[in-house]
Formats: sequence, C-alpha cells, structure tokens
Amino acid sequence: MRQLKEYKNHPFSFLIKILLWLSALITIGVVVSIVGYILIKGIPNLHLDLFAWEYNTKNVSMTPALINTFIMVILALLVAFPIGLFSAIYLVEYAKKGSKLVKIIRITTETLQGIPSIVYGLFGFLFFVIGLGWDYSLLSGVLTLAIMILPLIMRTTEEALMAVPDSYREGSFGLGAGKLRTVFKVVLPTAIQGILSGVILAIGRMVGETAALIFTAGTVAAIPKNLFSSTRTLAVHMYALLNEGLYRDQAYATAVVLLVFVLLMNMLSSYVAKKFMKGKNDE
Repeated sequence: MRQLKEYKNHPFSFLIKILLWLSALITIGVVVSIVGYILIKGIPNLHLDLFAWEYNTKNVSMTPALINTFIMVILALLVAFPIGLFSAIYLVEYAKKGSKLVKIIRITTETLQGIPSIVYGLFGFLFFVIGLGWDYSLLSGVLTLAIMILPLIMRTTEEALMAVPDSYREGSFGLGAGKLRTVFKVVLPTAIQGILSGVILAIGRMVGETAALIFTAGTVAAIPKNLFSSTRTLAVHMYALLNEGLYRDQAYATAVVLLVFVLLMNMLSSYVAKKFMKGKNDE
C-alpha cells in the first residue's frame, strides 16, 4: 500500500520502473533465444568426425581451428596485456594530473575502441602481410589482434586503477612503502577484478573475430607449423563453412563449441581472479 501511494504521488518513477523491468526481460529473452537456437541447431550435429586431428572435405574437422583459436588468444594476450597494463599504470599513477598528453592518449584509445575490425584487418594486411612480407600467417594475425584489443585493455585497466581509493595509496605511503611497491602490492591487487574483466572482454572479441583474421592469418584449416604458417580460428572456420553453403549443420555445431570455448575462458579468468584475491587476503 505504501508503494502504491508513492507511485500515485510520483507516477513517472513507476513508469521508469516498468521500463527497467521490460528492458531486463527483453535482454534476457534475446540472450536465451540466441543461445537456445544455437544449442538446438548445433548439439544434434556434433559428431566425433568434427574432432578429427586433421581437416578434410569429408569430416570438416574443427580441431585445428580450435587449437589455433587457443594459440592466437594466448599469444595476443601475451603481447597486448603487458603493454596495456603498464600504459594504464603510467597514465593513472605517474603522469601529471590534467596533462595534455594523457588527454590525447585517452581520446586516442577511446577512438580506437570504436574502429571496425575490418579497418584493423586492412592495416594488418598492408603492414604485416605486404609491408613486412610475412604473408598470411599466425604472426600477422596475432599482432593484428593485439593491436585491436590493446585500447580495450588499456581503458578497462585504467578505470579499474582509478576506482582504487586514494586512501589505500596514502596508507601505504604512510607505512613507508615507495611508489613502485604501493602500485604492485596495494593498487594492482585491489584492481585485479576490474583488470581481468577487461581481459575477459578482450578474449570474447578475439574469439569472435573474423574480418581482421581473414585479411591477416588466412583461412588454411591446419595447425600452424611455425609463426609464419597460415591458419584459421573457430570463427573463421564457421564463416568458411557457411560461405561454402555445403556444411550448414557443421557450422551450427562449430557455433556450439565456440560458445563453450568462450564460456570456459571466462570461467578460467574468473577462477584466476578469485584465487589471486584469496591469496592476497591470506597474506
């Protein structure tokens, strides 16, 4: 009754609440519909032939693409994460407040986040494939992905570091810790969950990427022998199957595996964050 009286006095707030609930239901409905459709179409088409070690036109195995996806994600993170992390630390902890350089870097990273992936693919094609003469290769694809996710990692890490209260830093300085020790022993452990959230978003973007990789890594369905071998990821594999028009059922099955792969990578990142936080709390 009390809530009804409040809604009568403030009908606009009641309307806002209805819109919020409606938006939440629509979002959940869309997500459940998409995931459900993929599972219904894909699970019946999962067969052992799809997990054969070598790809051919009979089994259209996704195993090489699955291994390539894992390799690309790990290598791209090894390149982009340290650069993004230390860049964000510099911007938040060491750069002067209100510096023009900092403003320019932030505007640049925000702009790069909004650039379509096909533009990154074109850059990678012109610079790595043609300019450096690496051709379609694993290395070209990895470096293109690293450049693509770098602004995302920088911005999410920067926001996570800025969210750490200044009182933590002041307390550390008061106990005699230096700047570097404060950053690595106080600030980073506190911001680890926000930082790993950015990593999870970066993994999701890399796993679902096709346009940038078609221009740089190529579409060869084989496990790369070295960094200069052409290869394809799961997303590119699924695109190729659909594009050929002969393997629609196998493409749905690939979508299921892709969905599970992203879920497992996210769970692994969350597990690492929890273990890290637990270890810091035990200390």
